[in-house]
Amino acid sequence: MVWCHAPEPGNLLAIQDLALRLCRSRPGLSVLITIPKQATPSDLPQSGNSKILIDFAPEDHPTSTKLFLDHWQPDTCIWAWGRLMPNLIIEMADRGCPMFLIDGDSDGFDGRRDRWLSDLTRGLLSHFSAIMVRSEAGFHRLVRLGLDRKNVELTSALLAGGQALPCHESDLADLSCALVGRPIWFANQVLEGELGTVLAAHRQSLRLSHRLLLILQPAEAALANRFAARMSDQDFRVHKWGDFGYPDASTQIMIAGDPAEAGLFYRLAPVSFLGSSLVSEGSGCDPFEAAALGSAVLYGPKIRRFLPSYTRLVAEGAARIVNDATTLGTAVSRLIAPDQAATMAHAGWDVISRGAALTDKVIDLVQDTLDTRERRG
Repeated sequence: MVWCHAPEPGNLLAIQDLALRLCRSRPGLSVLITIPKQATPSDLPQSGNSKILIDFAPEDHPTSTKLFLDHWQPDTCIWAWGRLMPNLIIEMADRGCPMFLIDGDSDGFDGRRDRWLSDLTRGLLSHFSAIMVRSEAGFHRLVRLGLDRKNVELTSALLAGGQALPCHESDLADLSCALVGRPIWFANQVLEGELGTVLAAHRQSLRLSHRLLLILQPAEAALANRFAARMSDQDFRVHKWGDFGYPDASTQIMIAGDPAEAGLFYRLAPVSFLGSSLVSEGSGCDPFEAAALGSAVLYGPKIRRFLPSYTRLVAEGAARIVNDATTLGTAVSRLIAPDQAATMAHAGWDVISRGAALTDKVIDLVQDTLDTRERRG
């Protein structure tokens, strides 16, 4: 069990990304992520991965911290940012649990306690085996608190980096062969209220590129048959992925039902519209999954959960917002030009690559620590 504490507001996505990388790097590993206490338990987010657990941090009281650590029994702790909890950290140190502080910054050590009880803060920091900060200001703040410069490392910030979703290589090879020469775009996680917009955009784009293929993934697998019927009613020529054979030259839309195959379609499509983002019941889907596989990103305005990720991509020219069928159709028509999509895809790759060095460093630290603990029995 690796415990990641994320006290900084808005950094949960980056911590979840790190947790997923940790789980993939070591079979049998589980990761606990804690966040500060919220108003109600219903505010607690879900991880969507059985190996990644999310809970509230305990109160910083000796009894609460003991109960918390007795229950979870972490083998190591990654503490992101700052806002240290003295009782919890001291109890961890007494139990011999290795701790790493990462992504530190000056505003994480600028509370009243840090200003007036600098000896306490310096003592707490001495329990961390490694200390990494993301800014010069954070570096100088910890040095002013009394840490030796050689014990503080300046690194990049901890950023969500996107995971390369898997796919079956045989499916990729066969489908690529069947679709060779055809322009393709992918609409992922499409809600029922978005289907009309996506179909209208596709019809608009077909006027300029009559061989264009739309691959569409419903937000729920159970919607696939209903979506296919609506497409046929609108005279689209539809192929259902998983049925016998492959789409032929006359196929205009291929509908897929299994969300686990998104990695295959991101690899095939240079342009992807990320659904669950046009209507009020949507909350968006992770744009880094598309960017990590070289697909330019189009999205709607309802993306509250992944807003920081989209903001990073937009700032670098790797994603564009669309609001209706006309803007979506226009964007698809422009981006199926190989040079346009390639420029956006390259920008997306640059974004998700930043911070990779820090993530790799933390994973190596955790691996070495767990290996050492296992050898000691």
